Amino acid sequence: MPVDTKAATDRLMRFLAIEGVTGQEAAIGRELTAALKEADVPAKAIRLDDANTRIPVPTETGNLIVDLPGRGALHNQPRIMFMTHMDTVPLCAGAKPKKSGRKIVNEARTALGGDNRCGCGVLVTLAAELEKQKLDHPPITLLFCVREESGLYGARHVKLDELGSPVMAFNYDGGSASNVVIGAVGADRWTVEIFGRASHAGVAPERGISSTMIMALALADVKAGGWFGKVVKGKRQGTSNVGPVTGGEGRPAGDATNVVTDYVHVRGESRSHDGKFFKEITKAYKAAFEKAAKKVTNAQGKSGKVKFKAETDYYPFRMKDSQPVIKRAVEAVTAVGGTPNVRTANGGLDANWMVRHGIPTVTFGAGQNEAHTVDEWINLDEYDRACALALQLATMR
Repeated sequence: MPVDTKAATDRLMRFLAIEGVTGQEAAIGRELTAALKEADVPAKAIRLDDANTRIPVPTETGNLIVDLPGRGALHNQPRIMFMTHMDTVPLCAGAKPKKSGRKIVNEARTALGGDNRCGCGVLVTLAAELEKQKLDHPPITLLFCVREESGLYGARHVKLDELGSPVMAFNYDGGSASNVVIGAVGADRWTVEIFGRASHAGVAPERGISSTMIMALALADVKAGGWFGKVVKGKRQGTSNVGPVTGGEGRPAGDATNVVTDYVHVRGESRSHDGKFFKEITKAYKAAFEKAAKKVTNAQGKSGKVKFKAETDYYPFRMKDSQPVIKRAVEAVTAVGGTPNVRTANGGLDANWMVRHGIPTVTFGAGQNEAHTVDEWINLDEYDRACALALQLATMR
């Protein structure tokens, strides 16, 4: 079952040229729809869901869903699903893809967008090859998710009855097509608002309560306790990070150095493969900020205050090796000449939410390299393997 690799690469170049940063996926959704129709997928089989109406941040469009009826000897077999995400990180805005040998590189000083235009190319190529070669296959759902890069929102808010009850799914998001990712971390995303008291830093600093100092003491406490960065507590491991520190929506009273800062907004995350441990990491941050707020007082004995909020972004999972989806994945990678590398991931995937929804999901790579950086590039050999793998997965008996 050879794949038309030239056509597959042409599709990828076409999709890379369409801007579609997270939350702004309408244009790439239209381009994917056009490419699917060109591959003779009926218009009635292609639709957008209304997940964007349930996503709590502005999102232009819903997930793109495609229904491919079964064909031939496999037409009555259980439905399977192939999925990817169609958004990119904001750093990809303005990318200019260029083919260079067996790579696709970027002529602009931006990220390229292989994460995850590669997955989009694989799924459209799968639909095109199944139709072109008239291959037998079970009923198939193609799912192109929105807002993966900003919180896995599309996969989180998809309605299961929109997917046609697939018994397993294959997600494309990563580097090597031989990677069989069967588990991933869970994560909390947290924010803390620090409320101090503004005062003239030169005339009456003793009347102020510095929210900046509260933050500094809290983070020093977190670091001293071993809760920042790579976190190891006995046999339990995880990671944490402090992200942007800003004035946030509350805005400090002033941005001059002669004003004691009365407001700071901090964002961060906690991750672990252990579903309880990433919650403990988050609790350590909360305790540190609350402790620091009490320590910073003014001449009148008043202290600062904090408002800490945490939300679980996604839950960890690790599927058992005996699950049919893993056996099918390993067999397919071997069949296309690869050596299966069964592993878990330290980042969140749309598969986290699919597994949470009850759909066993394996994730493969599709040629991405140096994702989320200005050095991003695409390995076309791996992309071709990913396309061949998808076709193998879809037609196995």
